[in-house]
Amino acid sequence: MNFQIEAVSSGTKARAGKLVTSHGEIPTPIFMPVGTVGSVKGIHQRELQQEIDAKIILGNTYHLYLRPGTEILQKAGGLHKFMGWNRPILTDSGGFQVFSLASCRKLSEEGARFQSHIDGSRHLFTPEKVVDIQRIIGSDIMMALDECAPGTSDYNYARKSLDLTKGWLERGWRRFTDTEPLYGHSQAFFPIVQGCVYPDLRREAAHHVASLGAPGNAIGGLAVGEPAEKMYEMIEVVNDILPEDKPRYLMGVGTPANILEAIDRGVDMMDCVMPTRNGRNGMLFTSEGVMNMKNRKWADDFSPLDNNGKTWVDHVYSKAYLRHLFISSELLAMQIASIHNLGFYLWLVEESRKHIMDGDFKSWKEEMLDKVTRRL
Repeated sequence: MNFQIEAVSSGTKARAGKLVTSHGEIPTPIFMPVGTVGSVKGIHQRELQQEIDAKIILGNTYHLYLRPGTEILQKAGGLHKFMGWNRPILTDSGGFQVFSLASCRKLSEEGARFQSHIDGSRHLFTPEKVVDIQRIIGSDIMMALDECAPGTSDYNYARKSLDLTKGWLERGWRRFTDTEPLYGHSQAFFPIVQGCVYPDLRREAAHHVASLGAPGNAIGGLAVGEPAEKMYEMIEVVNDILPEDKPRYLMGVGTPANILEAIDRGVDMMDCVMPTRNGRNGMLFTSEGVMNMKNRKWADDFSPLDNNGKTWVDHVYSKAYLRHLFISSELLAMQIASIHNLGFYLWLVEESRKHIMDGDFKSWKEEMLDKVTRRL
């Protein structure tokens, strides 16, 4: 994997770059749609490529390990072939899902023991096993096993959690360097900076992560209950330490405003389920603000979904029509809204990149923040 910075916008730490993987180039900053089980909910791969033009998507180790399982994935030749996707894939280690979904879990230096949320079966994720699973999945970028401490954790818990994550990282990194890809394309390993909302822990974690010399680094454990301003503070603390010549991935974030603020602070990659999850529930993100499509006010509004004339679906649908579909509980409503929202998110990072290259990202970002945080 290769990463090259092409521009830095004056007055900010916002960077435009290019990340090259075996399955294609990724312009940064980039937003990555979440395809947890090998599918971005409600969206066909054709739409992801041709309409949204997603450069990279996510899969999740926890979910794919449980279903369809590593045996099926290996027989298929990896996730790319299994799902018919020829662009880059990043896989989360599954650590967050173990801690948020498993009905019974126990953490130790050995790893994370948990019960499946599907059938209650018991499993153990060690740092080594998580690397082995991601070798079988065949993702272009794999993540280290970590513990994601809640944003409200006290210092003592955050301290112990970070110590556990650091030990797991050392073992995962050794396993990665001692093994080879299975399907003839290269894979990269990203360690994750944890430390909750405590600057000293975040600095310690960032120095430890940076010392490995991995091809990219991630920032985890944010947008998990802490105030947004604390999240931004932690991003700044970490990015002052992480190497500038490596991509920085902010995990699980977030709203359009979060994304703009993260880019401003030197983040290159982001992901979140918000565009599709909120879309399925009738919330649309646009270049002029946020709309609840179930509101009566849209019933006779025949203007396009985005008043700036931007559309990422294969037809120009009106607000009135989309509201009608939601009120009628039509599945097409969720599909249109999900495609639209992902298209908007990809447009937002693409516009960010353009303004970074032009050198006026800061002023454009302030203008956009005012718009994307409005309720229409």
